[in-house]
Amino acid sequence: MLIERIYDEDLAQASYLIGCQAKGEAIVVDGRRDIAVYQDLAAKNGMKIVAVTETHIHADYLSGTRELAAATGAKIYVSGEGGPDWQYEFDGERLYDGDAITLGNITIKALHTPGHTPEHLSFLVTDGAFSDQPGYLLSGDFVFSGDLGRPDLLDEAAGGIDTRFEGAKQLFTSLRDKFLTLPDYVQVHPAHGAGSACGKALGAIPSSTVGYERLYAWWGPYLAANDEQGFINELLDGQPDAHAYFGRMKRENREGPAILGERTPLPELAPGIVAAGLAEDTLTFIDTRSNSDVHEGTVARSLNVPAGKSVASYGAWVVNPETDKNPLVLLAPDQEAAMDMWDHLVRVGIDNVAGYLTSIDGLPTATPKLIQPEELDGFDAAMVLDVRNKTEHTAGHIPGSHQLSGGRVMWHLDELPANGTIVTYCQSGVRNSVAASALRRAGYDVVELDGSYAAWSMWQQTRQNAVSAK
Repeated sequence: MLIERIYDEDLAQASYLIGCQAKGEAIVVDGRRDIAVYQDLAAKNGMKIVAVTETHIHADYLSGTRELAAATGAKIYVSGEGGPDWQYEFDGERLYDGDAITLGNITIKALHTPGHTPEHLSFLVTDGAFSDQPGYLLSGDFVFSGDLGRPDLLDEAAGGIDTRFEGAKQLFTSLRDKFLTLPDYVQVHPAHGAGSACGKALGAIPSSTVGYERLYAWWGPYLAANDEQGFINELLDGQPDAHAYFGRMKRENREGPAILGERTPLPELAPGIVAAGLAEDTLTFIDTRSNSDVHEGTVARSLNVPAGKSVASYGAWVVNPETDKNPLVLLAPDQEAAMDMWDHLVRVGIDNVAGYLTSIDGLPTATPKLIQPEELDGFDAAMVLDVRNKTEHTAGHIPGSHQLSGGRVMWHLDELPANGTIVTYCQSGVRNSVAASALRRAGYDVVELDGSYAAWSMWQQTRQNAVSAK
């Protein structure tokens, strides 16, 4: 048996390819929409992808289940659990608690483990060529290394009302009646790692075991004492902000994401054509440079989505394809880099990319306004806006600032003043530059705090030291 973990650093998301080497067949679990990685992995191991499935209706990325099925002819399996309000709306064989998928000697058994979502499945894997007992659990967003899938996302992102309490109870039951009944040696392979917003304290370790989590995860003592209320209280306390685009992901994943098919390589565009499109507001430019470079000058009304490991995350903060219909133009050094960025964007349903440019020469430019920490006290700001997570804000913030995380700003403009200047900050300046670019494009007068909270804190400390020294 082959188990391969495919990890996306951008979204802190893990998908899996499980293959029977004897039969040359494979299944992909929780795949993403840029599917070449799975096709290449299957081909490398002489396997054909014959089945695709997912643990639940995802909120943080757009599922590649339908994309893989269309490209490979694989059969789709999805959860049929959760009741009528949590049914997939596209074709596929429904899996219920105890159902199994067989690939040669491998058996993949569905376990209904609700809590993170009502329809959630985990997959218990048995390598029949080695043992008649299960050895592996693909736990999806149920059990992570050191943490659990948050039960409040339906409230935060999908329009639910107080579903978190029932979800927390379901998680307790799923742990007690499903997870902790498994042998301690069963290996646990979760769908997310550190950095994901699907939990509050996910570990970076890629896998664990039932026994290790039983003994050392924060929730272990509550289950051992059968303390449901204590468990619920700690589980729900301190959960991070959920990105607003999660609601769109939920809807699209339930309905069935659009199938992209084979994508034509992005063309390098002529600067004159892009300049004309920007003037007519029929194109949107994505400046993929660092915030420090952007602060030296950028394309007027462009969005800052820094190249690197967070293109999907930041892209979904500032581009809503349901309302932003302009094709995107990416700043990229070459076509390969542009295609890599596009791969990241399609993971969150941002598909409409017209092409790329290698520089901003010939385009209308503007220089973002900055303010230094020492200038803030005397500055006439209509609002000082903290775009960090609420847990960061609670730990320390600029007095009088209003917290609204970068992933939620563009969906909560009603919280911002209609007139006046908004001073924005994050921790170091990266997230701030992303959010500020979107606010400027939306017409707000924005000034970024140079160096953000880290610089302001350092200035405050320097000022206090100077006072103490007198």
